[in-house]
Amino acid sequence: MRAGIVSLIFGYVLSQFYRAFLAVLSPVLAADLHLPVKVLASASGWWFLSFALMQLPVGWALDRIGPRLTTAALLAVGALGAAVFATATGAGGVNTAMLLIGVGCAPVLMASYYIFARLYSPVVFGTLAGLVIGIGSLGNLAASLPLSWAVEGIGWRGTLWVLAAVTLATAAAILLLVRDPERVTGAQKGSLLDLLRMPALWPILIMMAACYAPAAGLRGLWAGPWFADVHGADAARIGEVTLIMGLAMVAGNFAYGPLDRLLGTRKWLVFGGNAMVLACLLALWAAPAAKGWQPLVLLAAIGFFGASFPMVMAHGRAFLPPHLVGRGVTLINLFGIGAAGVLQMVTGRLHAATPPTPPEAPYAALFLFYAVTTGIGLLVYLSSKDRTD
Repeated sequence: MRAGIVSLIFGYVLSQFYRAFLAVLSPVLAADLHLPVKVLASASGWWFLSFALMQLPVGWALDRIGPRLTTAALLAVGALGAAVFATATGAGGVNTAMLLIGVGCAPVLMASYYIFARLYSPVVFGTLAGLVIGIGSLGNLAASLPLSWAVEGIGWRGTLWVLAAVTLATAAAILLLVRDPERVTGAQKGSLLDLLRMPALWPILIMMAACYAPAAGLRGLWAGPWFADVHGADAARIGEVTLIMGLAMVAGNFAYGPLDRLLGTRKWLVFGGNAMVLACLLALWAAPAAKGWQPLVLLAAIGFFGASFPMVMAHGRAFLPPHLVGRGVTLINLFGIGAAGVLQMVTGRLHAATPPTPPEAPYAALFLFYAVTTGIGLLVYLSSKDRTD
C-alpha cells in the first residue's frame, strides 16, 4: 500500500501543478493566443468548478467502487485534457482542457484521505492530511520558476505534451499499485442528505468555502498579472514570486498538521490562521502598489496561514460516520474547491469591471473582495463545535 500511496501523492502533485500553472503561462498565452486575463480567470474557474462538481460522484465511487479504479480512470481523463491544452488555438480549447483536467484531478487527494480515514487512527488524520498536501505542494512549486524554464526551453505546447504523458503514466501507476481498503459491511446505510442534516458540519463547510479561495486564487492566477501590471515583473520575476508563495504554502501545510495535538484545538487553530489571512488581505488592499519587500511578504504570509485546508478537513472528518467517509470528505472538498472556482470567475469579472486608474485599482478590489469573504467565513465558523479526536 505504501507504493500506492506514493503514486496517489504524485497524482496530487500534478493536481497542485494544474491548479496553479496559469499564473506563469498567462503572459505567453496572452501573446500567442490573444487571451486577456478575464478569459484566463474563467479558464482557471472551469478547473475548480469541474473539480468541485466531480466531488459528489467521486465520493460515491470511493465508497462503492474503491479508490484504485476511481482515481486511475479519472486521471486518464486529465491526461486527455493536457493534450487538448497542447493543441488549443483559443479560449474554447483552453476552457475545455481545463475542464477535463479538473475532472481528472478530482479524486487524487480524496482517495488518499479515504484510505487514511479507513486504515489509520483519527488522531493522526490531520497530520497525514497535512503531509500529503505539503508534499503535493511541490506541484505548486513546479508551476512557478521551473515551469517558466520549461516554457523557455521547449515552448508551452511542448511542456503540455510532456505533462499529458506524465499524467497518463501516473494513472497507470495508480491502477497497478493502489490497493482498496476492505469494504464497510453491515446494515448501516446513508446518503449525502444524512451528512447535510448534521448541524455540526455546516460551519465547517462554510469555513472551507472561505479559507481556501484567497490563497488558491492569488497563487493560481492573480499573483502573475498583479506583479506584471503594477510592479512591471517579467515572466522570470513572476516565477520567483509564485515560487516563494508556493514554498510558504508548503511550510504552512507541514506546520498545521501537528498543531492541533500540540494546542489541543482544531477550531481555534483554524480561526487564528485565517484571521491572519484576513489581516494580510486588508494590508494588501490598503497598499496594493507598495514597493520593496511588503507585497511579497504579504503574499507569502497568505500562503502560509492560508494552508489550513487539511485542518478544516480533519475538523469535519471527526464528525463523519465510517460508512459515509468517502462522501463526507468529498462533500467538504466540494465546498472548498467549488467556492474557489466560483470566486475565481467572480474576481475575473470584478477585475474587468474596475477601471485601471491607477493600475493597482482592480487588484485592490480583488484583495478587498477576498477579505470580505474570509471575514464572513470566520464569523460563521465561530459557531462550530471543536473536536480533536
